[in-house]
Amino acid sequence: MTRLRTVTSLQLPELEPYRAMKRSYDQHLQGIFIAEGEKAVSQLLLSPYRILNALMPEKYYRRLRPLCDARPEDFDIFLADKELLKELTGYKYYQGVLAIGRIPARLSLQEAWERSPSPRFFMAVDELANAENLGVMIRNAAAFAVQTVIVGSLCCNPWLRRSIRSSVGNIFSINIVEGVDIRKTFSWLRSRSMQVIAAHPHAESHTLGSYDWTRGDLCLTFGNEGRGIPPDVLDACTASVSIPMSNRADSINVACASAAFLYDAWRVRHSSAAAPCTLPQ
Repeated sequence: MTRLRTVTSLQLPELEPYRAMKRSYDQHLQGIFIAEGEKAVSQLLLSPYRILNALMPEKYYRRLRPLCDARPEDFDIFLADKELLKELTGYKYYQGVLAIGRIPARLSLQEAWERSPSPRFFMAVDELANAENLGVMIRNAAAFAVQTVIVGSLCCNPWLRRSIRSSVGNIFSINIVEGVDIRKTFSWLRSRSMQVIAAHPHAESHTLGSYDWTRGDLCLTFGNEGRGIPPDVLDACTASVSIPMSNRADSINVACASAAFLYDAWRVRHSSAAAPCTLPQ
């Protein structure tokens, strides 16, 4: 059951996470995340993730009310004027639709494997530094039927506000396995006959558009925005594949590259949507 509370000041103790939402590290220590924007909050309301409270103008509440009313837990919805909510960011074009959720317990690789029917389609990211890139890549993964996203221990955190915002809430519809040792993870996956394919701009043997994606379970792997995938991680992969490009550039943005790879693999492997996965509670 939701409880409506109209506010004229952002100084309420319950609103402190919103006032401090640029300090994402503090929120992570509290085990919470902030979803920002109507689409992201809508996806959160449709998900099994626990919601602690929400903050928005009344006109957005009217749109989201059916989703709010369908939630199983009790939580407060704070209604505030949009002009007041601009104080949180300082910029003009701001919806002011926000919600705080509880970061779920970490999902193990074994659990994600069991929740992802074969043929499995995973994505892994290693040493990614930019949270917005990670969010876009999670959005791409959801668009092309990836069941599980594996986030290495040296990557930025997927529950940062900028990551969730850039994923447009798609992070709530996909399994996330985070904080893992990538090399050990790849060894585990390969021991179960999964192909682990590195997206590598200098791969010589295989190129996008000609690689055979149909051979069983697949994990596509992407590395750091500048350095790419480290040599020892490349050695842990089954093969490397590059994108053919003109000589005007030797690489493209990692989020853009992920869209190209994921689409090509999805197109070849699936004539319809991939097998569903079960999300963590």
